[in-house]
Amino acid sequence: MRFLVSSLLVCIVAISLSGCGYGLIGRTSNLPEDIQSIYVVPLENRTTRTQVDLFLTQAIVDELVTRRRFQVVGGPAAADAVLKGALTSYVVRPVQFGPDGRATDYQVIIRADMEFKRTGSDEIIWDRPQYLFRDDYELMINTEGAVFDPEDLVFQGDLAKRFAQTLVIDLLEGF
Repeated sequence: MRFLVSSLLVCIVAISLSGCGYGLIGRTSNLPEDIQSIYVVPLENRTTRTQVDLFLTQAIVDELVTRRRFQVVGGPAAADAVLKGALTSYVVRPVQFGPDGRATDYQVIIRADMEFKRTGSDEIIWDRPQYLFRDDYELMINTEGAVFDPEDLVFQGDLAKRFAQTLVIDLLEGF
């Protein structure tokens, strides 16, 4: 029995090490190989929510830098391509309520018109008019039971990062 289990384990390890041809999502790219440097234009904010454009622009830059294939540059003259966009809608709505009738979980919905264009020409490599992002976050209650709006803290952290991750994956994989 022990020999059978050991043999099975060795076979599983050997098969997994041989590879199946699949890669991790978000690690590939359908962008042209000659695109090495990208300029990210600060997002235009057409919403009523202040500073959302700043948080999202920074998160997009951070996400592109982590990909290590691209160099994010400080201007379009030094870039092979430019990523620009306009935030057209920012909505927060309650999706779950506690026993006291207060909202405990919220959904954030962001729409943006995004475009990735080669510099020096009008060639659009990728564009998503009305790009849609949805995510949930939980309302935080402090130890005294007071409710506060954590929207800025959530947005500066995880929410902006998740927006940037999904946007960059869509850009790289051409979805």
